[in-house]
Amino acid sequence: MTEWNPERQRVGSATYLITFVCYGSHLHGEEGAVDRFHNVPRTPTLAADPARLKKAQSIMKWAPYSLDECRRHIVLRGLLRACERREWGLIAAHVRTNHVHAIVQGNRSAEQMMSALKAYASRALNEARLDTAHRRHWAYHGSTRYLWTRAQVERAVRYVVAEQGEAMAVHFPVL
Repeated sequence: MTEWNPERQRVGSATYLITFVCYGSHLHGEEGAVDRFHNVPRTPTLAADPARLKKAQSIMKWAPYSLDECRRHIVLRGLLRACERREWGLIAAHVRTNHVHAIVQGNRSAEQMMSALKAYASRALNEARLDTAHRRHWAYHGSTRYLWTRAQVERAVRYVVAEQGEAMAVHFPVL
């Protein structure tokens, strides 16, 4: 795993804030939910919409998933393993009860990196055998934001590490 290096931005590498949520934990129609038009930190979210919520609940195939303390640390180890294997820099990560934030620098698109992080986290959970086989852990897709400057990375780190409430499973080496 490598540390964040702004010089690598010029040689085929990019830095992203990647966020993904646990399956069923953030449904459209819940107050405070986000969609692609309402997903900027510290900006208004969606109002409650009971009809939209009922529709979202009706198509769920599994019960909502959440991460207890043990599972949060397992997921964090999965993120670290993904970054180490692919030689990406994991700048910071915070695994919460119902979502994961990771700031990652690497040589793939944000979507490819998010898919790999989710896959490694799922693999780690599956290997721990704490859930039923083939349990769905993550909601479809997530949020990906490019971080172009050191100031943007520093703001994102502050958001991920210090502005999420009580610290849970956190990875934060010094920049």
